[in-house]
Amino acid sequence: MSLVGEITGTLRPAPGDRHGPLAPLLLMLTVVTGLVDAVSYLELGHVFVANMTGNVVFLAFAIAGAKGLSIGASLTALACFLAGGLAGGRLGVRTGAHRGRLLRASVGAEALLVAAALVVAGVAGEPVAAGAQYTLIPLLAIAMGVQNASARHLAVPDLTTTVLTLTLTGVAADSRAAGGGGARLGRRGLAVAAMFLGALAGALLVLEVSLAAPLAVAVAVLALATLASQALSRSQAPWTAADGAR
Repeated sequence: MSLVGEITGTLRPAPGDRHGPLAPLLLMLTVVTGLVDAVSYLELGHVFVANMTGNVVFLAFAIAGAKGLSIGASLTALACFLAGGLAGGRLGVRTGAHRGRLLRASVGAEALLVAAALVVAGVAGEPVAAGAQYTLIPLLAIAMGVQNASARHLAVPDLTTTVLTLTLTGVAADSRAAGGGGARLGRRGLAVAAMFLGALAGALLVLEVSLAAPLAVAVAVLALATLASQALSRSQAPWTAADGAR
């Protein structure tokens, strides 16, 4: 398939696509990842709430005494992300047989958590006090854990919503130059672009407007995804069945 065909097929899946309309919705969640990680890194003590690889490294740096990093913030983010992953895993077990219902449940929960973070950010003001910081990090990290676990259950190739390392590896390792069958650059490129644009927008809003601004955008994106997933939860199309049930 051509590059343009891959991009078009990801943004507007054809009727009968085995993943239905999940791909564009997961791209929306990837944008949310960029937005919230911009907030957490720039305003909450140089910590990620979605990129746990970075947090493990930051934790090691903080233990070693690197300035500007916090052992407590990194540990909080890691623990709360795991809690969110646990919650997302339970949602996957309960609703994963119907992927539309799983998406509705997980995105709805995520939207509520990010909306709560928006309220806290609006009240806290700037600079963010430690108490508000340790309220925002758990809310956002739990939301990202739910999102990541649910994306794992949905199992749409190259759209994990929070991790790009394997996506970028696939671009190179699966390319024809490496002897592979094709890099699927269209879909993988869209995933990278969604994360980049979310992070860029989040950083600009944090630096030029306020801490709450990117969270408001994230809530708006999640609200749209929730409305879409509500409609999809009623579908009985073949794509709604988990792989094991097909």
